[in-house]
Amino acid sequence: MSKSFERYQQRKLISSYFSVVLSIGLVLFLLGILGLLVLNTKKLADHFKEQITISVFLKDNAKHVEIDQLQKSLVMAEYTKAATYVSKEEAAAQHSEDIGENFQDFLGYNPLKNSIDVQLNADFVTPELLEEIAAEITTKGYVEEVSYDKPLIGLLNENVKRISFWILVASSIFTFIAVLLINSSIRLSIYSKRFIIKTMQMVGATKVFIRKPFIWTNIKLGVLGAALAMLALAGVLYYVNENFPELGLMEDPTILAILFSSVFILGLLISLISTYFATQRFLNLRTDELYY
Repeated sequence: MSKSFERYQQRKLISSYFSVVLSIGLVLFLLGILGLLVLNTKKLADHFKEQITISVFLKDNAKHVEIDQLQKSLVMAEYTKAATYVSKEEAAAQHSEDIGENFQDFLGYNPLKNSIDVQLNADFVTPELLEEIAAEITTKGYVEEVSYDKPLIGLLNENVKRISFWILVASSIFTFIAVLLINSSIRLSIYSKRFIIKTMQMVGATKVFIRKPFIWTNIKLGVLGAALAMLALAGVLYYVNENFPELGLMEDPTILAILFSSVFILGLLISLISTYFATQRFLNLRTDELYY
């Protein structure tokens, strides 16, 4: 009978520890995902900004030497990521492919212009800087027009600022919720041992002596939960990097080190602080209050 009871108590203890580890792991995993978004917000925003292209349309009488000089000067400019020359024939072929028919058959000529497509570095993709860049390029006598999607640029910058703000707000809220959830899980596991805590206190054990094994146990559970969260984060990072390599999420080891270190330290600290205050609460209760 006693062995059966001991096995029951052991299973109950393991189940309690497992639920604490799992809850800590899940909460830290969600925090890690949010942390990944926060740390990579600028990189993701830059990725989308660098997809913006401005087209420099050239006059028909522009000389090849002038075009080559312009392209080289654009490539060397600090705001340029890439500059590609597109002839009017290439542009016509691409346009015909996009619409599914040869528009030159109807018109009888090619109305498109030779152009240079310029991809910009993300820091220069703002309405003000693009206006300055366009004005500078149009001073060339052989440049007919500089074209880009002005409404899209404004909308993109506004959305990037808005999304960055709400990611920070969501991260703060989820961090607070994470602390509450982990704290609740640890308090519930200690609640089941409240009579043991009071018994040890009644026979003369000091508060430090009583707290010590609970703190060490829950620190270990916090470490296990953090390890579980880090494994899940590593899996998510690997999947995203394999399917969306252009995001470059694994290119910066510093960001990854900050992310995984933060998850580990957070799991450790929350477990330590929650255990301390949970045990302190039951140590300060009177014996008759343990039943409520």
